[in-house]
Amino acid sequence: MSNQTEQYDVIIVGGGMVGASFACALADSQLKIALVENVQAPTWTQADHDLRVSAITQASECFLRNIGVWEGIVARRISPFREMHVWDGSGSGVIHFDSAHIGEATLGHIIENSVIQLAALERLAEMKNVHYIAPVEAAAMNVEDDRVVLSLSDGRILEAKLIVGADGSRSWVRQQANIDVKGWSYHQKAVVTTVKTAIYHNETAWQRFLPDGPLAFLPLTDGYSSIVWSATTQRADALLALNDVDFMAELKSAFDGKLGDIESVSARGAFPLKLQHATRYVGERTVLIGDAAHTVHPLAGQGVNLGFMDAAALAEVLIDATEKYKTSHVDFAAHRVLRRYERWRKTDTLATLAAMDLFKRLFGHRSPAVCWARNTGLTLTHQAEPIKNIIMRHTMGLSGDLPALAKPSYVNKVAV
Repeated sequence: MSNQTEQYDVIIVGGGMVGASFACALADSQLKIALVENVQAPTWTQADHDLRVSAITQASECFLRNIGVWEGIVARRISPFREMHVWDGSGSGVIHFDSAHIGEATLGHIIENSVIQLAALERLAEMKNVHYIAPVEAAAMNVEDDRVVLSLSDGRILEAKLIVGADGSRSWVRQQANIDVKGWSYHQKAVVTTVKTAIYHNETAWQRFLPDGPLAFLPLTDGYSSIVWSATTQRADALLALNDVDFMAELKSAFDGKLGDIESVSARGAFPLKLQHATRYVGERTVLIGDAAHTVHPLAGQGVNLGFMDAAALAEVLIDATEKYKTSHVDFAAHRVLRRYERWRKTDTLATLAAMDLFKRLFGHRSPAVCWARNTGLTLTHQAEPIKNIIMRHTMGLSGDLPALAKPSYVNKVAV
């Protein structure tokens, strides 16, 4: 393999949902992009649902539409959810959200992670200014005054103005840039599987808060549901060790039989839960997006949506800088340019992380007084339609300082 240096404008390390989508967001720009991924692209079949799914908000849907990825998702498999029922397993508190109450067709869509990633990679294959390099490891990173040099495990050397870390919660790029993280483990795992229930889910997301953590039934196609069951590590390991019959019985009981008998269950998996936040999103010629910058408890399904908004915001900042400084030759990857992205995204992300952590702790508290307070709060919020509608619009991504790519009115101004 030749070690001749390959020249790019931007190198993205991490070709998952967020990294590949970010590359798509830059695909119509004047920038030359390298997308580096250390594993093969995932496989997907019509026969089986993936264990890992995401609840995609309307803002994220707009983003995926505007970068040309949504069509590939719909062509594979997608499941809308129009309502959401949430209740406290330790009390009488309940809240119900219905998209029709705010004049929307859906609250969002449940989509398999591999479907999103493959649709993004499929879109990238149509682009001449993006090179997908996989599978290969990033081996060394050297930041210089006017460039960053990335050495790959196969001997290739890539050079660019900017490197973007989209390589997950254990981000190699973040480590190389000496960016610290703060956070903590919840000492929990999320058990994931796919089930078929006797009662149809009615395109509704269901979530029951239990003392050990929330249990969610997320609607999939053909009457299947994706399960995300957060529990203590000990409890989660015990659930994984059960045979299918005993697990289905435990699941039905924990869900209070809301959808009847569990008729079938797929293989099970689990992943540890933690809150993590990078102290900085940017370094010298380095920027973080997605889980490389922040991870959040999955109880409201906001993780990947935060990542997509990172991708949309950073793409807007870079494209604006490229256009604005085209004649003045100011570096689009200058630290002061990247700081605009950091300021934009950090406030929203910190607010979301804090809210999810508060909900997790509030619903995990066993004090009778706290239990009474949260059940009362749920009931009062359910009855207060204006407040409930505000919550719906915010969680759907219909309010706040959204990037242009996350808005329905987006017009592509940089197409070549």
